[in-house]
Amino acid sequence: MNHAICCFFSLFAEAFILWQYAGTLFVRKRPAKIMLPVLAGLYLILFGVSRAGLTWLNVSMYLLVNALFLSIGYQMKWYAMLFHAAMLTAVMALCELPVYSVIERFSPHFYSNAAKLQNMLLFVVISKLIFFAIAYVLMHLLDGRQKQNGQRDHSTLLLISIPLTSVFVMQTFISICDRFTLPASLLWLISLSGLLLLSANLLVFGIYRYSQNRNAVLTEMQLLLQRETSAAEYYAMLAAQNENQSIFIHDMKQHLQSIGILSAKQEHEKVQSYIEYLLCSSELKESVQFCGHELLNAILCRYSRQCDGQGISFHADIRCKTLNFIDESDLTALFCNLLDNAFEAARILPNGFIEVSAAKNTGTPFHVITVVNSCRVDPFTGPDRQLPTKKSDRRAHGFGIKSIKRTVRKYNGDIRMYYSKETLTFHSVITLKCEAGM
Repeated sequence: MNHAICCFFSLFAEAFILWQYAGTLFVRKRPAKIMLPVLAGLYLILFGVSRAGLTWLNVSMYLLVNALFLSIGYQMKWYAMLFHAAMLTAVMALCELPVYSVIERFSPHFYSNAAKLQNMLLFVVISKLIFFAIAYVLMHLLDGRQKQNGQRDHSTLLLISIPLTSVFVMQTFISICDRFTLPASLLWLISLSGLLLLSANLLVFGIYRYSQNRNAVLTEMQLLLQRETSAAEYYAMLAAQNENQSIFIHDMKQHLQSIGILSAKQEHEKVQSYIEYLLCSSELKESVQFCGHELLNAILCRYSRQCDGQGISFHADIRCKTLNFIDESDLTALFCNLLDNAFEAARILPNGFIEVSAAKNTGTPFHVITVVNSCRVDPFTGPDRQLPTKKSDRRAHGFGIKSIKRTVRKYNGDIRMYYSKETLTFHSVITLKCEAGM
């Protein structure tokens, strides 16, 4: 019974360490609500096997369980899966050897009562704290995503002092128990303190990892909002320049016609005076104006040129008095993210196309945006039917779709995305509501 209790706590700690290790280094291909039961099931099997008390069988099954968990839940090559499973197994096994030596050196009478539950629990706590400390160092050194982004926060290594300090505290407890005769109730309290100390270590690192992930998500969202704001300002400037250019061309035509009339009459002095007037006239000074769909026209023109460079057929039909209630930054975020996704899907086909349309339903406050693009395969193949990503940083995946949905919610709208296998096309249909006064 004592062995079963200690084995349970030991495997629980090892499962938690595996979860943290894999979640830090690898991209999960299945959601957590599936992987947590898988992890629990695999370690229950390992718990049953450990009851046989065969060391080599336990080690072999530990290696197999870790390999299966990594293979089922994470995107990685088979050789990488075997490498990390074997490395965790080796570290776990080797962590128990120094614990034996240290305890024997400072508490020579400890192993004479090794069968007691208190002593077995203390041994489990110390060995798993050392295992956790080494695994945390490996997580920090092997974190490919931090290397890829060029961000290495070495201050996180200070957290390693928590399990190391805990090991020192537990060794102190063992030395006290070895040198003094303590009542059974106090021994149980020391054992319980060891388990609570191990739990506190796991909890601290779990909360720390959760905070890291949340901060990463918030940072990506802030960067996305900044990018959308910058893009809106850029397209507004582009639209204003286009408007100014149109006004300038129109005015120049009028001026050239006037010069042509004067020249035909051979009134050279008037022609010279008129040219001098134009050079000094304030009428030719730029004036920034923004109205109508100039911003949207600039966005569509950019993507039209981008599609031409890739051999993609691009067609846009934006009806008059449509989407004029949408804020500039929201308009930029909505159409840029929609067209980015459409372009990525259409550019891999030899005869790819993108069709964009926007119109207002007559007699209703609803405006409908439709984007249809060619798409070779059904993109809804990821976990929870999410769209896949080809970005090198997988944590940045999904923010374009989130931005689209955020804009749709802001304007009390609805979005539907679906794939047609018959026509090999992907459809995005968005309905936005223009509230009174907007």
